[in-house]
Amino acid sequence: MKSNGNRSFNCKDEELPVVCRFGALSLARDLSDFTAYSLVFDLPYLNAFKAKIEVVQELVQPLAETVEMKVITGRIYQTLDDLIPPLKQLEGYLRLARNQVPISAADFGLAQLRKGVRLRDVESVLQQLQTVDGNLQKYKIELMAKGLTEPLIDKFKTASQPLTEDKDKKYTMVSNRNAVVQSNRGLLNELFDQMTEVCRIGKILYWQTDKAKLKDYTFSQIMNQVRRAAKPVAALTEVAVKP
Repeated sequence: MKSNGNRSFNCKDEELPVVCRFGALSLARDLSDFTAYSLVFDLPYLNAFKAKIEVVQELVQPLAETVEMKVITGRIYQTLDDLIPPLKQLEGYLRLARNQVPISAADFGLAQLRKGVRLRDVESVLQQLQTVDGNLQKYKIELMAKGLTEPLIDKFKTASQPLTEDKDKKYTMVSNRNAVVQSNRGLLNELFDQMTEVCRIGKILYWQTDKAKLKDYTFSQIMNQVRRAAKPVAALTEVAVKP
């Protein structure tokens, strides 16, 4: 295990191996140029670089944990989506009882709860479920007179426990992974140093002769490319789970 230390790179831990993969692809393509410049950059050097990338990838985003995280995220989505029909039904009962229940759907907590569900904001949903449950108990008699049932009330009560459990599991997994990465910070720094070395030689080789290849050895350029590619994926898969 590599010793702890300060990070020498300014991208996210999980972004580093992705950026370095781009560097490895460019190095493999241009290996003959690199070798001609220095025998340091031979096939074993390239293979060692690739191997280190895979080690760091498994360190920052282990496959088993990534799969488990997706399963937890899927459960969170399902729990949130399961709240939508009860929300609509409760809004209907509130309208029927508008003369007996002197607060609006927004004051009841339904508007913010709906917003939290839509934004996948688990912390907000948990807070609003408490508000809704409190108002359900306060106006239970009036609403039940209009058709509200105990099973519908229970749907708002029972949603909190699985959401809390999954939120805590996700937070614990992320915290534990961060601790492991921090204890192996030296390995990530070593990978970044090697990527920096590859970029430095690439710039020497191509700064006057090939502007396209020069970009392939500019860390900031590769980083921007990685982040642009990641945005659509993040928009589709990310769940706003706050610690």
